[in-house]
Amino acid sequence: MRAYAARILGYGDGEADDAVLEAALQAWQRIDRVEDPERVRNWLFRIAANKALDRLRRRHPHADLEAMADAPDERPVDEVVAARMQVRELARIVQALPDAQRAVWVMREVGGAPYAEIAEATGLSAPTVRGLLARARRRVIEQMEGWR
Repeated sequence: MRAYAARILGYGDGEADDAVLEAALQAWQRIDRVEDPERVRNWLFRIAANKALDRLRRRHPHADLEAMADAPDERPVDEVVAARMQVRELARIVQALPDAQRAVWVMREVGGAPYAEIAEATGLSAPTVRGLLARARRRVIEQMEGWR
C-alpha cells in the first residue's frame, strides 16, 4: 500500500507513510463493515488511495518522484542503465502531470484499479476518469516517444 500511496503522492517527504497509517487506522476502525472477505485487499487499497488523494488535494504539487530501490540485475550494464534512465524519465513525466491526471494514471496503470473503483475513490464520474486517463496516457506517450 505504501508504494501505491507513494506513486500518487510522490516520494521523499513521508506523506505516503502517513497516508498508509491513516488508512490502516481507518480500516481497523471499520473492519466490521467488510461484507466480502475476498475483496479486503481492494478495500484496503481504496482507503489508502482516498487518504493519499486527500493529502494531494491539501498541498501544491512540489514533491519529486524518486527512483524505486534498485534490485540486483543480471542484464548487461548498458541495458540496466538505459532501463533506469527510462524509468526516471517516466517518473519525471508522471510527476509533472496535473494532480487529477497523475492520480487516475497511477491508480489505473500501477494499481490496476477498474474505472468504477477509481471514480469512487476520487469522487469523479467514470467518464471524467476516462477522460483524465486518456489525457494522461497521451501526454506520457508523447513525452516518452524518444525512448522507443
